[in-house]
Amino acid sequence: MKALLALCFALLFISPSQAADYAAVSVKVTPVKVGTHSYYVQGLSGAASSENQGYMSNAGFVVTPAGVVVFDTLGTPSLAAELVRQIRKITHQPIKRVIISHYHADHYYGTQVFKALGAEIWAHKNGRGAINTDAAAARLAQRKETLFPWVDEHTKLMPADIWLDGDTDFEMGGVHFALRFVGPAHSDEDMAMLVKEDGVLYAGDLVFKGRVPFVGDADSKAWLAALDKLIALQPRVMVPGHGGVSNKPLADLTLTRDYLNYLRASMGKAVNDLVPFEEAYASTDWSKYAKLPAFKQANRPNAYNTYLLMEKESLDK
Repeated sequence: MKALLALCFALLFISPSQAADYAAVSVKVTPVKVGTHSYYVQGLSGAASSENQGYMSNAGFVVTPAGVVVFDTLGTPSLAAELVRQIRKITHQPIKRVIISHYHADHYYGTQVFKALGAEIWAHKNGRGAINTDAAAARLAQRKETLFPWVDEHTKLMPADIWLDGDTDFEMGGVHFALRFVGPAHSDEDMAMLVKEDGVLYAGDLVFKGRVPFVGDADSKAWLAALDKLIALQPRVMVPGHGGVSNKPLADLTLTRDYLNYLRASMGKAVNDLVPFEEAYASTDWSKYAKLPAFKQANRPNAYNTYLLMEKESLDK
């Protein structure tokens, strides 16, 4: 019996990379404590690349007396396995629940690692089917090429176990969590999580600190309304989807808000004046944002998609 218990104990702490043979990462995944129960790890700046090994977004975890809640699972199974190793240095509590902020590759590609540990995956129902689209398949193919061996043929796109209808509160080990549906904004399924006792808000990609946001085909008007919903939560600390933690959440919301407003104003004026996109983009003063990380990768697509959105809004008036 003692031998069996010892074996079970050993198996419990085998790292996911050993169990599933995930390629090791050399980037440092270092937990930072931001509340009594709350931690986060900070990704590197820039787009996903072999240099940063796909580690270009944040994730968080909350340690309670009854288990661990994880917020997002990083951009590769290898990174997720490293995150689990770091969690194990802090607590032996089981990882019981994973909240996916949204189904963009850099935030959920590590989900299979936590699923293998028995964690229950929660996400908003608007993300249902997101992993089965042509765009998701194309993104996975791109990531396999860019991030091999950390993303390979064994990487699985995992759906949620529980699809949430909207705002949801729950308690674990005496710690209270408020999940807030704040989409459609950056994505159709955006979720944020407030740890009430700590005053820590995990904001997902509604807030990008210190870098140009990835807007994609998001509804920026709805996104701005979602930022107001985050402000209403009055967090003490805010963990954005990218960049450093914010100890002044209300002040640091302004970068994302100002950038979205600038996109809408500049591209909206071009649409109203019937200026073609290429001419509008070239004549717009981007100097306020040009030196921020991810500007070269994100700004032009952001502007183009906003131009199309402003055309649609103009027609809908």
